[in-house]
Amino acid sequence: MGFGRALIRGVKFLAAPVILASVAAFFVWHASHGDRGLIAREHRIAEISAARGELQRATAEREAAERRVNAMRGDRLDRDQLEERARAMLNLTNRDEIVIPYPPGQRLF
Repeated sequence: MGFGRALIRGVKFLAAPVILASVAAFFVWHASHGDRGLIAREHRIAEISAARGELQRATAEREAAERRVNAMRGDRLDRDQLEERARAMLNLTNRDEIVIPYPPGQRLF
């Protein structure tokens, strides 16, 4: 009986700390690996960074399109620019013209 009582006393003595340590371990695990944990936070930061880069690219593309549209408006139409754009789109030239192509990364429009 002495051994049984000592065993029960030991279990009672260790039960509360083991349960509390288990609960603490549960929360620590989910704080780092859960849906809103530290690892998920790093993934969200990377996604936000990629989305901001995409936003900057789309904004630059939109601004370039707006500049092209504004250059073609009727109240401030530049005939030389309109002719140049039409020739570039249709890929046409006159016989007496010299064509100087732009490098791929440095287009006019």
